[in-house]
Amino acid sequence: MDVVQRGALGTDRGRLLSGDALTRWITDALGRAPTRPDEYSRALTHGSTAHATYERLEFLGDRVLGLAVAEWLYDRFPAESEGALSKRFNALVTGAVCADIARAIGVVPFLKLGKQARDDGAGDSDNVLGDVMEALIGAFYLDHGHAAASALVRRLWGSRIDAQVRVPRHPKSALQEWAAANNRRPPEYAIVDKSGPGHAPRFTVRVTIGKLAAVEASGTSKQEAETAAAKAMLAQLEA
Repeated sequence: MDVVQRGALGTDRGRLLSGDALTRWITDALGRAPTRPDEYSRALTHGSTAHATYERLEFLGDRVLGLAVAEWLYDRFPAESEGALSKRFNALVTGAVCADIARAIGVVPFLKLGKQARDDGAGDSDNVLGDVMEALIGAFYLDHGHAAASALVRRLWGSRIDAQVRVPRHPKSALQEWAAANNRRPPEYAIVDKSGPGHAPRFTVRVTIGKLAAVEASGTSKQEAETAAAKAMLAQLEA
C-alpha cells in the first residue's frame, strides 16, 4: 500500500485489506482468480479517493449485466411476451438488487472510500454499492469474457430469478391498475423531502389517490421512493 494513497484516504485507508486478501476474495466471491487485478481494484474505488474510479467500469458492467439477464430470461421463459420479460428484467437489474448482491458477496470491506464519504455512510449506500457491483461485473467481463460473465450473473442472481414464480408487477403499475379498477383518480407522487450528501441522497415521496389516502416512503432515489410509497399504499388499500 503506497504512501500517496494512504495520505489521500486518511486513517480509513488502513482498514482496507491487503492485495493478497483482495485476490482471495475476488476468487471466492466471483469464482475465478483475477488475471487483471488492477481492474477489480478500480471497480472498488469511489470518486472520493481522487484516484481512478469505478465509473467507466460501471458503465460497461451495466450493459454486460443487462445482456446476461436478457439472454437468461429469453431462454428461461420461451412462452412469455416481450412485456412480461421486460417486467421480470426490470425487477432483476435495479440498483437496490445490485447493492443487495454486493453486500451478500462481501464487497463492503474492500470499498476504497475517502474518509468523508465513509463517514457520510457511502459504505452502505445502495447507490454506491449498486454501481460497484456493476463495475465488478465489468472488470470480470474484461478479464474472462462474455460467457464467463454471463455465468457469473446467473450464479449470483440465481435465487432471485427462481423466486419469480409469476411475472412481477411493479408497485406503481399495480397501484395505477387498482385506482382504475376502483374508479379512483390516478395516483399522484410528490417529493416532500430530500436530504443527505450527493453520493448518498435520501428522497421522501408522498403518493395520494384523491382524498382517499396518502402515504409517504423514502428511498435513495426519486424512483425508489415512489416505488416504496406505491407498495406501502397498496398494502394499506388491500389490508
